[in-house]
This record gives sequence, structure tokens and C-alpha cells, in this order.
Amino acid sequence: MRTTGLTEYEALDAVARLKNFRAAARELRISPSALSNAIRSLEARLGVRLFNRTTRSVALTEAGEQFVTRLSPALAEIEAAVEAVNGQRATPSGTLRINTHSLAGREIIAPVVAEYLRRYPQMKLEIATTSAFVDIVAGGFDAGIRLADTLPKDMIGVSIAAAESRVVVGTPGYFEHNPIPRNPKDLLGHRCILTRVGGGAIWPWPFQLGDKRLGLDVQGPLIVDEPNVGREAVLAGIGLYYINEFLVADDIATGRLIRVLEDWTPSYAGMSLYYPGRRHVPAGLRAFIDVIRDVNRRGQDAPAERELSAEFPNAGQAPGADTGLPA
Repeated sequence: MRTTGLTEYEALDAVARLKNFRAAARELRISPSALSNAIRSLEARLGVRLFNRTTRSVALTEAGEQFVTRLSPALAEIEAAVEAVNGQRATPSGTLRINTHSLAGREIIAPVVAEYLRRYPQMKLEIATTSAFVDIVAGGFDAGIRLADTLPKDMIGVSIAAAESRVVVGTPGYFEHNPIPRNPKDLLGHRCILTRVGGGAIWPWPFQLGDKRLGLDVQGPLIVDEPNVGREAVLAGIGLYYINEFLVADDIATGRLIRVLEDWTPSYAGMSLYYPGRRHVPAGLRAFIDVIRDVNRRGQDAPAERELSAEFPNAGQAPGADTGLPA
């Protein structure tokens, strides 16, 4: 949320970006009625209609388009000025909003949250977890966390986790009635649990052995969009599932699940925190990255920690220090 104090202008900018009054109200953390009142007040003061509104759509008028085109850059400059001043605080304050995949929420964010809030008691942290891809700018988030090879190209990325592994698994009971696949193409004769990813597409299962690469469109009776749901389904014997290894490591170790095609399942890019390129990175976000760096360092000096240091060479400085971050 912006905190420039220009409530009516912030309301206009949010509705123009999100094209939805309720979504804009959520971003600004005000009630829909308060946001509508702000827009009506601004229109009355300017003497022009800024939006054409129906029960199904919201669109800027020509006058609104012209106004927002000049207003939004000015608001961004004011926001940057406010952040620059806030960055001089010895202890950052405010709200940090992060959008993350559910896997990152548990495996990466959770160990960091308690330490962050302990160090910075004046900060509030809001974490929105979803499997779908989200425009963090339109959604009003300060940063997001996703697989490194799926980040938007116009974002600045900071590696926070090394490469992970995926596995194809099934239950012993399933394999009592179905042959163990020896080659990925054998999966075409098996029931599989499919995954729907951002944008609505069904994720093809990736395989690699040496220079051989294969993306396989498997078939099955169930489609999920959350890996923990898929884990429960494979444990129930519904079919085979392609899943992050750490989610089923205990199941494999205890024999509840059997791993197959081990030679064919490659590792995938680790998680990265990403944020919009801007001249002034919010002090709260800079502090959050410092905590991630320290937690990683206490682990085993993982590659993630070294990349963080490369991205933030002066990360040990106070949150308000001049770190030379990219514009």
C-alpha cells in the first residue's frame, strides 16, 4: 500500500490499474465504500467523470486516461521520496507484503518470519500464498517468491534456494496391479495425477537422461493445482504423481511410496525472491533480504547466501544505508 497521504489520487491510481473497485480497496486496505467515496469526491472536485462504471466493468473515460497518465508517475515519485525518508530509520516500520508459492511459504518463508519480526518489531508482514502466478505490482505486493526460471523478465531476482529435485512416485499397492515404468513413455499406460499451473495449462512432466529431453503429456483421473493435495491423492493409490522430493522424502523412506524413473527426473531451478526494479528499495524489504541471508548463512553457507551477497554487497549495513542497489 502506498502511504503518500494523497488518498483520492491513490484511490484513482489503484482502480485504474486493477480495473476493479473491490481489488483496489483490498490493496489500499480501506473499505469499498470509502474508496467509492474518494473517487466520487475527486470527480466532483475536478468536475469530470473519470470512470465509466457498469455492474460488470470499470473503464477510464478519456479524461480519466489523460489524468492517470500524468498522475501515476508523480505518485511513484512521491512514493519513492517517502521510502527514501523511511529508509533513514534505524529500524524500518510499516507493512511488507509478499506473494509466494505455497511450497516456498512453508520451506523458505516460515524459517525467516519469526526472526524478521523479532528483529523488526515495528514491521508488519503479510504473506499471500497461491499456486497461481500473480502480477505483484497490480496486486500491491512488495515482492514475490517463485522458481528462478519462471520470474518475469522485468523483475530483479535474488536467489534464496539452491536447485531442488522432483520424483515420480506411487504406492506399493498401486504397483501390485501395475508394472513399474522403466521409461517415461511407459507412463502413457498408467493412471497419473495431473497438475494445473498458472494460466490454466496442464503441466507436462519433464524428463531428462543425458542429452535426451522429454516433456510428456500424461493422462489420469485427477487434476490438482496444489502439491499437498496431489501427495494425499498418490498416497490414496489414485495413480502416479510427479512431485517435489522434499514433500515425500519421509513417505519414500518409510516405504509408503516407491520412487520410479529416478535416472530420468532432473533437478529444477531453486526459488528466488523478486521485486520491481526501482531506485529506492523499501527499507522493510531490504531488511527482509538481510534476514534471509543470515538464515541461509546459518544453514551450510549455501549458494543462495553467496548470490544474496552478490546482489546486495552491503547487505550488512543498516536498512537506511546507501547500498547502491540497481535502479
